[in-house]
Amino acid sequence: MQNNFSTKQKLFRSLVVAASLLAFVGAGYAILVCTGLWEKVNSVSKMRALILSLGFYGRSAFVLLQFLQVTFLPLPASVCVIAGSLVYGPLQASLLSFSGILLGSAFAFFLGKTFGKKIVVFMVGTESCNKWVKFLDQGKYSYVIMMLLPFFPDDVLCLVAGLTNMTWRFFIVSQVLTRPVGIVATAYFSSGQLIPYTGWGLVVWALIFVLAIVAIILTTKYSSKIEAFLQRHFSRRNI
Repeated sequence: MQNNFSTKQKLFRSLVVAASLLAFVGAGYAILVCTGLWEKVNSVSKMRALILSLGFYGRSAFVLLQFLQVTFLPLPASVCVIAGSLVYGPLQASLLSFSGILLGSAFAFFLGKTFGKKIVVFMVGTESCNKWVKFLDQGKYSYVIMMLLPFFPDDVLCLVAGLTNMTWRFFIVSQVLTRPVGIVATAYFSSGQLIPYTGWGLVVWALIFVLAIVAIILTTKYSSKIEAFLQRHFSRRNI
């Protein structure tokens, strides 16, 4: 009888959490659409114009947008970073982006840790959840490599990581070490000033793309060996 009551309690809590999250996301999306804000943030030029229009509050809004794109908004981080770079310059945009993305990543991890698999399935789907949970269970330290490389779903990984035995300390350290790499690279290289999108720059970009693909393939193929290597080195430092 007690077990049955406990099961009902857990089910009720799960339903409340799912309903609350659905209401939050739905309300947020409705506000974005009804106010026309969504049309102002779905491209680099539009987001740049929005940030400029907010004046003094532009930086706060920019950090908030970076937080939301990690958790609730289907908006590429690169769009935010590039728009911020055009307004504030690469350095300041990188710092602001890192603040928002780190907070968003921590919140995503918190959701997974606190509310469990049902909330993660609700947000990313059963197939995606199961696939990444299995991968992270087998490769805690490989997670760091995945966060460094492009094309991996960083935001989904933060959410799913909360379902594993990953500690808060490991998660925060991994975010601090990896997130700035992609942010700074996007902020400084997207403008085309360091590596142009014409002439010799096209060769360099093609080489970078190929190297990234090779790195992803090798990471996937040799994940167990990478995991063992990283575990030997980082476990000594209690990370």
